Amino acid sequence: MPKKAQSQSASGGKVWKITRFTIIDELRKKYPLTWLVEIAQVSRSGFYKWLSTKGKPSARNELDQILKKHMMAIHLEHPYYGYPRMQVALKKKGLNANHKRIYRLMKELNLQSIIRRKRRYFGKAPSIVYPNLLNRKFRADKPNEVFVTDITYVALHNRYYYLSVIQDLFNNEVVAWKVSKRNDLQLVLDTVGQLNEERDVLKATLHSDQGFQYTSRQYNKRIKELGISGSHSRKGNCLDNACIESFFSHLKTETLYFTECKTEEDLFQAIEKYIWFYNHERFQKKLNQCAPVEYRNTLAA
Repeated sequence: MPKKAQSQSASGGKVWKITRFTIIDELRKKYPLTWLVEIAQVSRSGFYKWLSTKGKPSARNELDQILKKHMMAIHLEHPYYGYPRMQVALKKKGLNANHKRIYRLMKELNLQSIIRRKRRYFGKAPSIVYPNLLNRKFRADKPNEVFVTDITYVALHNRYYYLSVIQDLFNNEVVAWKVSKRNDLQLVLDTVGQLNEERDVLKATLHSDQGFQYTSRQYNKRIKELGISGSHSRKGNCLDNACIESFFSHLKTETLYFTECKTEEDLFQAIEKYIWFYNHERFQKKLNQCAPVEYRNTLAA
């Protein structure tokens, strides 16, 4: 008999046996159990075993329910997780399950990751432009070697705020950031100043797009004073600075689009909270499923 036919036969026999056990359970108040198991051609021990598990969920179903509870909690906190990252998050909680099971349970719960929206690029006329030293090689062999920077806007009611960020390509850690009501040169200079306070920047490379702040004479004079080498993306090509573009996309998708900020203070706190989460808790595949600070500390130990 073919394996498939054997499997169907075994499955059908199991269902029929359970049906007979159900009938015996209904009739045993009127008739002796000995008669019923003999007529049904089943064993007394088999009936009692079935009776002991009657109405109880299987171990598999119990684990599914546990996984679903944790998955709902994770999804509420991180609605941008798909099933691969959901699997990693569950594993960090001590719950191991293969990706097919996670996919099935997420489908049953109707949990879907949020798709990030792309940010449009608006070019400015350059003044001083450096060669593209990175050439889309977004990696560094050690901390404080290669940094990337950019500015994004954040809307609150009918007003825009501007977030300037500097990221270390060694572990994607956000090492400096400033928020301002104005998208101006001072915002960029303040962010570079914070970087200098936090890190050893001598002989480091700082890559940016060709925004008017980054091609200004004041900016380039400042980074030279600090011993930093400048690097610029090609004009109008956001992929040349894709690493920090990705961070901004995550920031907006994972926090600001779902945080009901009513005041300027609420907005600043939401940004600060997310950056701390990104640096200390948000694990990344390219960092061996570690958060940036965790990855840096692990290699330094």
